[in-house]
Amino acid sequence: MAMTVERSTELVARPRITGAPAGVGLHNLRQRLGRTEVLHGVDLSLGTGVFGLLGPNGAGKTTLLRVMATVLRPTDGEVRLLGRDPADGAALRQIPRRLGYLPQQLGYYPNFTTFEFVEYFALLKEVPPGEVRPAVARALARVGLEDKARAKLKTLSGGMLRRVGIAQAIVNEPSLLLLDEPTVGLDPEQRVSFRALLREMGERSTVFVCTHLVEDVATACTEVGLMESGRIVFRGSPVDLTALGTESDGAGDSALERGYGAALSGARAERAAANGTSGKRWGR
Repeated sequence: MAMTVERSTELVARPRITGAPAGVGLHNLRQRLGRTEVLHGVDLSLGTGVFGLLGPNGAGKTTLLRVMATVLRPTDGEVRLLGRDPADGAALRQIPRRLGYLPQQLGYYPNFTTFEFVEYFALLKEVPPGEVRPAVARALARVGLEDKARAKLKTLSGGMLRRVGIAQAIVNEPSLLLLDEPTVGLDPEQRVSFRALLREMGERSTVFVCTHLVEDVATACTEVGLMESGRIVFRGSPVDLTALGTESDGAGDSALERGYGAALSGARAERAAANGTSGKRWGR
């Protein structure tokens, strides 16, 4: 059964910007990279909880995350992070103290030990000197690497390095935690532990997770968004997305996966109708 346009518009693009939220507030955010506009007027407001962002490759998820991490300065629009405007120099110096960020590719010095690497980020985030070592030990324990504290990074597996990346992101107990494909390289047991960590962090922080894994969204996120071609085309709970899947006979091994496909198809069909095109995509 194909998802109707009426159903898709009910859950698509529900802007909730009514002021600066505690975590993230984006209004009409646009981002150009060279001559290409990657983000097209994104509106998003997030408070405490875990928000999962799904979407195909090239949809703009990583670009959006980099703007929120203050790595990119937006081309246009309004951004508020933790109630502050990162365009203001003083605010830009304060935000990293309360921000945790795990990019897709985290650079590191191979001869650093695990402890030294996480300690380095704790110092960058201005964790008080007397609290640095306990904070590092606590972060490593939360990702199950306390027994690798003295191991050099070059000796660690890919999954362990990913957990080191998560540890540096949470070492300052961030109020805003941004994670880009955090479970890449983690085995099933580690992913279960990571989801529990997300739920714990979401009780007191704004947690934003970009992922391709719908099962991570289903079990760890209080809310989910779907990005397509630089726009957020769906926002709702995992239950909302699953409901779309129960109405669809499209591809997918679960109702949530079918809901993901149905939401994408509905958004593409609406855009195609608006543009007067067929909306067909190859390889998506």
